Amino acid sequence: MDREIISTENAPNSPLYSQGVRAGSVIYVSGMVGIDVATGQPAGSSIQDQTQQALRNCEAVLHAGGSTLADVTLVTVLLAQPADFVGMNEAYADFFDSAPPARAVARLGPVLENILVSIMMTAHTQN
Repeated sequence: MDREIISTENAPNSPLYSQGVRAGSVIYVSGMVGIDVATGQPAGSSIQDQTQQALRNCEAVLHAGGSTLADVTLVTVLLAQPADFVGMNEAYADFFDSAPPARAVARLGPVLENILVSIMMTAHTQN
């Protein structure tokens, strides 16, 4: 199966991974952290700020691949601090308030300075 690399300047990037990959009608979005690409810094010090930014970063990759949050079927959230679960849910609900996708939440493995959350997604599109 052919695969297409998805990239955008509107989300954090690295030479070590693709921001997103399309394989057929499926888009896989790599783990996006709450970094504001305009500043290169975390979007804030709260889990809510960083969750919102991580979701906006995921959304930017989806848009670059011709998709939207409405196409998302699975979200995986990795938290640096499990105690941030409630705060993450508060911010998450603003993006997926009705008919949310399937979701898993686990602990973020590596310690990344000032990073509280990483979010990855899978979307199924009509394309």
